[in-house]
Amino acid sequence: MMSIPPSTHSPQRGDRVIVGLSGGVDSAVSALLLKNQGFEVMGVFMKNWEDDEECNARQDLVDAASVADQIGIEIDAVNFSEEYQQRVFSYFLAEYQAGRTPNPDILCNTEIKFKAFLDHAFSLGADWIATGHYARVRHSASSTELLRGLDSNKDQSYFLHRLSQDQIARVLFPVGELPKPQVRDIAKDAGLAVHDKRDSTGICFIGERPFKEFLGRYLKGQAGPMQTPDGRVVGEHQGLMFHTVGQRQGLGIGGAGLPWYVAGKDMQQNILYVVQGHDHPALLKNAAILKDCSWIARTPPENHGLSARLRYRQKDIPCQLSLREDQSVHLQFDQAQWAVTPGQFGVLYRDEVCLGGGILSAH
Repeated sequence: MMSIPPSTHSPQRGDRVIVGLSGGVDSAVSALLLKNQGFEVMGVFMKNWEDDEECNARQDLVDAASVADQIGIEIDAVNFSEEYQQRVFSYFLAEYQAGRTPNPDILCNTEIKFKAFLDHAFSLGADWIATGHYARVRHSASSTELLRGLDSNKDQSYFLHRLSQDQIARVLFPVGELPKPQVRDIAKDAGLAVHDKRDSTGICFIGERPFKEFLGRYLKGQAGPMQTPDGRVVGEHQGLMFHTVGQRQGLGIGGAGLPWYVAGKDMQQNILYVVQGHDHPALLKNAAILKDCSWIARTPPENHGLSARLRYRQKDIPCQLSLREDQSVHLQFDQAQWAVTPGQFGVLYRDEVCLGGGILSAH
């Protein structure tokens, strides 16, 4: 990553802002608002996956170009698929191979949207970059803080928690102060065709296909037993990588009684542990370990007033933090949490401030 030039002033009219235009309504309105505020705006469309049929990249580019034309700004298309393969997709496969459940969207933000794109933008003379994320930034004399988006239903700070001080110090989030319905209204009033475009969901490169089918193209599953924690075999799995903690669908275990859930994995013996009942004790954890931690303020937060999210859209969980010798973090929850999933991210907050987080580990 190139050295990010330090900011010499706050955003002001005439500054050059390069917006990541995705083809969706949020980035479109971000560009529109910035143009109306007097910034010199340019759009960049990022292509991160080579197979357009799988992730609708062709249509998204058409939509992004249409928005740029309507707003009256220049747009450039940049192919980051090689960087995505090396930095995001290889990690995605390695995590599943190791039996964990990764979140590639978080790594895409860290490695592509706020690293490869950031470098590209500053090579084009940008003063700032902007995206359509629902988050906010607060500057002080000594630091920059990442804040939740004001629309609690759309807040995306969870996905941005691994950004550094240098990265967030040069980013603008124009829709972070707005509720989503207002964003769509602004787009509609401006005549933007994407005003009612459906929000993207799921992982881009998988598209509409079943997840098991996609993953099976890259990783070979090994069949093994599905058994209860007390050792009773109740079925057979086709590969641990196809299952995640808390999963209910697709287990194929018949019989009467409460539904079955995945409770854990033994990678050494290729065992998938399953239990009956949503509230089975094996699905509840009072604590978790965070590894490979990243802190926006560069150092771990002090242990007061903390809450955590262990998945996107989860309600905040009051917790206590203790730092271990290996720099991993032990989180103790006030209430037991359901289906704590290795490979996912635990993100810490203090009120509206996103502090950072790490990868949930089984040990």
